[in-house]
Amino acid sequence: MVSADVYEKLEQELRRGVVVLAVLSQLRSLRYGYELRQALVERGLPIEEGTLYPLLRRLEAQGVLSSEWQTAEGKPRRYYRLSAEGLRLYERLTSTWRGLNEAMEPLLESGAAP
Repeated sequence: MVSADVYEKLEQELRRGVVVLAVLSQLRSLRYGYELRQALVERGLPIEEGTLYPLLRRLEAQGVLSSEWQTAEGKPRRYYRLSAEGLRLYERLTSTWRGLNEAMEPLLESGAAP
C-alpha cells in the first residue's frame, strides 16, 4: 500500500503545473492577490497564500505578468494581469494542456484496475 506521504508528494507534483495555468487563466484582467485566490477557490482549486504570492512575484519577474498599485478604494493593493508575453504563454500552455488531456483520457480509461 502506498503511504500517505508518497501520495501527497505525487499529488503536489501534479498540482504544481496546474496552478500556474490556473493563475494565468484568471489574470486576463486586473486582479489583486486575495481576489485571485478566492476566484480559484470558488472554481475548485484552493491555493495557499504562501504558494500564490511567491508565484505572482516570480511570474512578474519572468515578464509573464505586469502589476500596478491601486489605492483608490482604501487599502493599497497590488493588481496583476497578463502581459502581452504572458498572454502568448497562456495560449501556448493551454494548447499543451488540452493536448495532454486528450492523450491522457484514453490512457486512463484503458488502464487495468488491479
